[in-house]
Formats: sequence, structure tokens, C-alpha cells
Amino acid sequence: MHAPLKSLETPAQAGSVVRNAPVGAMRAFLTLLVVAHHAVLTYHPYAPPTKAFGAPPILWTAFPVVDPQRFAGFGLFTLVNDIFFMSAMFLVSGLFVAESLKAKGTGGFLKGRALRLGVPFVIGTGLLAPLAYYPAWLQSGGTPSLGAYVQAWTHLPFWPSGPAWFLWVLLAFGAVAAALDALFPRLIPALGRWMQGAARRPGRAFLLLIAASALAYVPLNMVLSFGHWTTEGPFTVQTGRIGHYLVYFLAGLAFGAAGVGQGLTDPQGALARRWWAWQILPVPAVIAAIAVFIVAFSPNPPPKPVLDVVGGLAFVVACASLTFAVTAVFLRFARKTGPVGRSLQANAYGMYLTHYVFTAWLGWLLLPQTWGGLAKGLVVTAAAIALSWLLTLALRRLPLLGRIL
Repeated sequence: MHAPLKSLETPAQAGSVVRNAPVGAMRAFLTLLVVAHHAVLTYHPYAPPTKAFGAPPILWTAFPVVDPQRFAGFGLFTLVNDIFFMSAMFLVSGLFVAESLKAKGTGGFLKGRALRLGVPFVIGTGLLAPLAYYPAWLQSGGTPSLGAYVQAWTHLPFWPSGPAWFLWVLLAFGAVAAALDALFPRLIPALGRWMQGAARRPGRAFLLLIAASALAYVPLNMVLSFGHWTTEGPFTVQTGRIGHYLVYFLAGLAFGAAGVGQGLTDPQGALARRWWAWQILPVPAVIAAIAVFIVAFSPNPPPKPVLDVVGGLAFVVACASLTFAVTAVFLRFARKTGPVGRSLQANAYGMYLTHYVFTAWLGWLLLPQTWGGLAKGLVVTAAAIALSWLLTLALRRLPLLGRIL
């Protein structure tokens, strides 16, 4: 018999899905990785030089502020982080979808998703993104004039949305899940029954995830240029990864169909018990992915088809191994949620929405300081976490925003 799961859960509000301590802690951890990632890009060793605001390619959407003081370690951190953190965010986001569909039905589920994701996407793209990118305008030589900035912004070939891109993609994936449930009502329960066995054999789920993501990622990666993004107005997505992200979202749906806290996410299951073994696999996988990346940008790289296949396979294996390694750690050790942890988990969504404003502006304000890239990166990360946390605490006191956040 497994230990009761109630010791691993914290109460939720009436009508909502019960929170699970390991999953909630992992979600909060991934949010902190997002904040740190955006904070240290300012000090990335290969951050592009600043140029005119509208001059292509428009790289300030990824690097709103570029500081001449750099730190080489941030290059490695962001490279490894980029391999898995957004994929893991999609997987965690899918975990409670099965329970939510069952509890609310298709209509209620879609209505709730529209409120929780659609409204923040509009706010994020319409207000927060322009506010976050104002320092990019200033650093590019723009005059400190709101009117001039608005004019330059509206003449861009697309509408930069910042981190809010995740929300519209997640909303679209939710619609896919609702359509699958409506068309094939027996599918999700069948996935839940099949995933029960993942508590004993997580390796099967791991290999299936690799196979599915390889099929979704490698062929698309072969026909696209490296790092290609598709933009239509405010709707932005990394084109080569859209299928890969959908696979991770649907994997989360499948894992959660067994019941969060059961199957693969069972804190008494094999994934949690052998957590230490899952920390070994990412090491060679990540080294291989980084090696391919270095070779790709070497003076004499192999032919593109070879790089696309080898690099694509290295990416999907490294992504899956890092995701399972992190999941195993939280299933094993995140058994209780204290006051600080509960607050962090409750405010993680708001922190994701608002942190980009703080990382950009803090990077801009610290430009005159001569502390070095490492010190600045750590200060901006800590300050952005604290400020976005406090702002979310305040926003959640407002009735409508409190319901969304």
C-alpha cells in the first residue's frame, strides 16, 4: 500500500483542483528559473551589440538591455536552461488538465482557460511588454519620449509580447485537449489506466516521451533555420519547438490522467525512490547537446542535415532527461509546503507575468555600476524575484485579478 497522499497536498479553494506539494514546488522552481534566465541575459557573454530600435534582426526582444560587463558562466546556464525549462513548464501545465476537464466539462474548462490565460495574455502583450521593452528603446538611442516610443513601437513589423507568448500557446493547447476529450471521450481515462503502471516503470514513459518529441522536433528542425520564430502580431512562438511543446503538454495530460500523485507522479513510486539514478542520465545527454551546439558554430561545421538530426536527437534526450531528473527530485523531497513555499507557489503565476518588467528595468538602472557581470546578474535576479513576488501579492488582493492569479 502507498502512503496516503494527503500529507503531500495543500488545501485549495472550493471548486478548484487540490494542489500537490511536489508538483507545486516544481512549478515554482521553474518560474524562478524563468526569472533568472531573463535576468542574466543582460550579462550573457554573447549578447548582441545594441543598434537602431527597428533595425533587423530585432534581437532586443530577447535581450532588452545589454551590459558591457559580462559573465561567461551565464552563457552555460542559459544554454542548459533553454534545453528544458519551457518544455517542463508545458508538461507541468498539462498535469491538472484531465482533472479539470472531468470536473468542469469542456465548456467550463475552456471558459476558465480563457479567463486565466486569455486575459493575462492581453494585459501582458498590451501593457507589460511595452513597459518592459522601454529600456531597449532608450539603449538603442531613442529619446525619452513616450510619444516617440509609441510611434516606433507601432511601426515595428510585429508586436513583441515578451514571456506572454507562453500563455496563448498554452491556451491553444488547452483547446486541443478539450477537442480530444470531446471527440474521443474514452481517450483520457484510457491514458490514466495505462499511466498507472508508470509508478513502477517510469523508464517506459521516459522512452515514449523521447520518441514522441523526436518525431515532433527533428523533422521540423531540419526544414527551419536555427532558432526560427514565427510572429503574427502579438502571437509569437519558436517555430521548430511548437510540436515538441505540444508533446510535453500532452505528456503532462497523460501523466495527470492517472491522478496527480499517482502513476508517474506517485511520490512513493520508482521515479521518486530512484531519484539519484535519474540525476546521472542528464550529464552525458547535456554534454552531447552542448558539444553539438559548439560544433555547429565552429569554423568548419558538418553538413546541415547531419547537424539537424544529431543535434535534434541530442536536444530531445537532454530535455527529457533533465525534466525527469528535476521531477524525481521534487517527488522525493518536496513532501510538505511551509508558509514561504505556499506563498511562492500561490504567486508563481503572477511572478511569471510581471517579472520581465523588473529584469529589464533593473538591468537598465544598473548599467552605470561597475560591479561586474556576475554580481549584477545575481542582484537583478534576486531583486526581480522579490519585486514580482510583492507585486503579485498586492495584485491578488484585487477581486478580479485575485481570481485570475
